[in-house]
Amino acid sequence: MANTTDKKGMIVDVQPLRTSEAINDFRESLSLAGKNSAQSQRNLLLFNIGINTGLRIGDIVKLRIEDVKGRSYLVIREGKTEKTRKVYLNSIMADISDYLDGKPSEGWLFPSRKGDGHISTTQAYRILAKAAELIGRKDIGTHTLRKTFGYHYYREKKDIATLMAIFNHSSQSVTKRYIGITDEEIEISLRDFSL
Repeated sequence: MANTTDKKGMIVDVQPLRTSEAINDFRESLSLAGKNSAQSQRNLLLFNIGINTGLRIGDIVKLRIEDVKGRSYLVIREGKTEKTRKVYLNSIMADISDYLDGKPSEGWLFPSRKGDGHISTTQAYRILAKAAELIGRKDIGTHTLRKTFGYHYYREKKDIATLMAIFNHSSQSVTKRYIGITDEEIEISLRDFSL
């Protein structure tokens, strides 16, 4: 579910970052993957928005400065589902403020260097893939951000029904499978099983 293909066209089972250490390693890798400090800062904000909001990458790259500047939340119409969702930004307001320091008050949050648009989802994937390569991870894709949010939300809150609503999934089992909980729960339950 929500797999991607690598450079060689092989299907990759995209996974969440399951530990704080893995998240911090990935943040450090994103910093190193940028060609300059502005790119590194952009890459980190893209990542932090993804893992703290659970938004799809297609919705993240379309964010505008005026949507997030000085705001504790935004209301977004999700591209895939066309449903309206309130997204809280409290935990990343400082990151957004630091990133926007010295930037215009309007425009794309993640502008493309080519033309007047925003970066593409393909470019976002390349950013993540480059950082993943630096730390030897082959299971990272754009869904990693959303899955990481979901995985940690579920681990902290144990509220699969709310997470299902946030993700607009049709069932709790779909949500658990998406964030990789089902396989993990099965493994834990079987680890010490004996007859």
